[in-house]
Amino acid sequence: MNIKDLQTKFQSLSAQDGLQAVSQLFPKKVVFSSSLGQEDQVITHLIANSNLDIDIFSLDTGRLFPEAYTLLEDTIRKYKKDIKIYFPEQEAVSEFVNTKGINAFFKSVKNRKECCFIRKVKPLQKALQGYEIWVTGLRAEQSDNRQAMTNIEFDEINKIIKYHPLLHWTYDEMIAYIKKQNIPYNPLHDQNFISIGCAPCTRAIFEGEHPRAGRWYWEQSAKECGLHATYFDKK
Repeated sequence: MNIKDLQTKFQSLSAQDGLQAVSQLFPKKVVFSSSLGQEDQVITHLIANSNLDIDIFSLDTGRLFPEAYTLLEDTIRKYKKDIKIYFPEQEAVSEFVNTKGINAFFKSVKNRKECCFIRKVKPLQKALQGYEIWVTGLRAEQSDNRQAMTNIEFDEINKIIKYHPLLHWTYDEMIAYIKKQNIPYNPLHDQNFISIGCAPCTRAIFEGEHPRAGRWYWEQSAKECGLHATYFDKK
């Protein structure tokens, strides 16, 4: 089944039905990357509640908020679903920090992208190895860079098919579902941290600001870390 056929097949499916379908079409070859954001917590809930054959992993960059680690533990306990953790290479982190500084990402967009590459992109590449489908929690309204996305696409960088089951969910729909299903989430979201990444690179947003304004708030950029390279490269 080619990409266009998959796009047609999944276009009308709900998130739950889509996840079930992809796990059946690609047995043992589907993996979900969770950043522990609200979208990802919804997907974890859908996978675990239906006991779908989809592996889950998360990236520990070494600079996460303490609340993220608590949420990770709570999520594993609640759903009794393994979440594999991937870490950046120690030597790469050490070289970056010792040559450019512990908070070098504040100095330039180039430094910030390099830090993201070391702490996120490289571990992601390792985590995706051996899989054919990569499930993500991306939503179209999260940023201008994601408006043109389709629910199924091919990632040329990682050579893998990506599926975005919540692509057309609105923020309000997501929050309502979290409340209805009593899904655990990061308490920082209640303090206007809408999009949460590494602690030094994330702040709460002010009323009226774009949801991703709190990410890399000191720079003007595409507001992407490189995990989704097609959109990250659009300036």
